[in-house]
Formats: sequence, structure tokens, C-alpha cells
Amino acid sequence: MRTIQPLPLDERAAPRMLRPTVFWRIREDIPLSLAWLLSAGSLVLLLLAWLLVTALGIVPPLFLPSPAAVLGAFGRLLGEGLLLNDVVASMLRVLAGFGLAALVSIPLGLLMGAFASFHNLFNPTIGTLRYMPASAFVPLLILWLGIDEAPKIALIFIGTLFFNTIMVADAVKFVPRSLIDVAYTLGTSRPRVLREVIWPAAMPAVLDALRVNMAASWNLVIIAELVAATSGLGYRILRAQRFLRTEEIFVGLIVIGLIGLLIDLLFFALQRRLCPWVQRGGE
Repeated sequence: MRTIQPLPLDERAAPRMLRPTVFWRIREDIPLSLAWLLSAGSLVLLLLAWLLVTALGIVPPLFLPSPAAVLGAFGRLLGEGLLLNDVVASMLRVLAGFGLAALVSIPLGLLMGAFASFHNLFNPTIGTLRYMPASAFVPLLILWLGIDEAPKIALIFIGTLFFNTIMVADAVKFVPRSLIDVAYTLGTSRPRVLREVIWPAAMPAVLDALRVNMAASWNLVIIAELVAATSGLGYRILRAQRFLRTEEIFVGLIVIGLIGLLIDLLFFALQRRLCPWVQRGGE
């Protein structure tokens, strides 16, 4: 009778799972070449789908102009100086409103996250106001401040201040308590703990909050320019809609998207510069 030999211990163990390919690894970086290839591929696929739909006439040009028509409108607006003027006008409004909101929200959020007294003092008011749509303030801002630049900047300020403050406060609350306890054990004063422990630990999340809320500021400036403006990308989009120049609407939307992408890249570069200890994607 044939004797069945027992399997070695390592063979009787549960089979080891194969290491996933580089594409499916969780929280691990992928090669830079693959990252660029995927990013470019997504844009190319979108452009090809756009070309195909317009070339086959599936959607009328009034609703979806061809890439060539949009490119022609871009060149025309750029050549006439209108596009650059609109970009500068919108950018200045965003920088003014968002910059003022950041100057207030960062220290206020730091105090709310670090001190329960400040949290209980300001949270009921901020928690209520942040649920009010910023666009609903447009009639009041025009009534109070007129139709010049002030209501546009004020709208961006109101629309980003409260969310910035809450997100900064949350970033401070997630600073490990052990870091603060060690600092106190070493005899560090309360102001130095805020300045040298809490703020550096919360800075990466604060920069992420600013990056996210910057998108909201662009939404708000477009709303403001749709209501009362004689320049800006929102004004250009509204003017194009009135005259059924759909290709110019697409120019405005694409330019806003490209500006947003550039801002995102600038925030990532700033975070890497100011917070070199932050690891992304399994670095």
C-alpha cells in the first residue's frame, strides 16, 4: 500500500497572495512615467470623445461646438485682449476675497482648535452661517456695497471664511496630544506650543483646506460676475450665452479649469516646500 507523505510545513501553510501589480497597490506611489502617461491618457480620451461626437453630428454645434471652433474662439478672444483682461479681473477678485478670508480664518481656526473656550464662543455662530448659501447674500451685498468690486470680493470672503475656519480648527484638533504633552514636559510655554508644535503639525492639513476652498472661491466669483460685472470670466460666459456663442462659453470653462489645475499644482509645490516631512501615496 502506497504511503502518502505529509506535505512540508511551508507547503501546508496557506498559499501566499501574489503581490498586486503596480497599478493596484494601495497607498503606494507609481512610477513617474506611468503617472504622466495616465494623466495624459485621460485628457486624450476626453478630447477624442469630444472630436468623435462633434464629427458625427450627434449633438448640434449650438450645444456642443467642435474643438476647432473652441480653439478659434480662444485665439480670437486672446488676440483682441478680452480673454487676458477677463482672466486678470477674475484672478484679482479671487486673490483679494480669498486672501482676506485666509487672514481671518487661519488664526481663528487655530484658536478654535486649540482652546475649547474659543470653540464654544465662535462655533455656534460659524456653524450656523456656513449653512447659508453664499449666493443668497448677493442681493444684500449689492444693496449694501453697490455694484463695483466690493460686493464681489465680499461674496468670496463670506463664502470661504466659515469653511476655512472649520477645516483649520479640525486640522488642529487632529494634532496628536502626545506631541503637546511632550512639549509641556520639556518646559515649553503655551505660546511656543502653539507656534512650534501645533502649527507645524497642522500646516499640511491647513494647506489642503485652502486648496479645497480655493475652488469654492472660483465658483463664487463666477456667480458674482454673472450678476453685476463688466469684465471677468463669468461676465464673458454670460455675454456669450446671450449671443448664442457656445464656443466662447467653452473657452471660459476650459480656462477656469486650467487655472484651477495650476492652482492645485502650486499648492502641492508649496506643501512640499513648507512641509517636507509629509508623505503622499506611500512615499
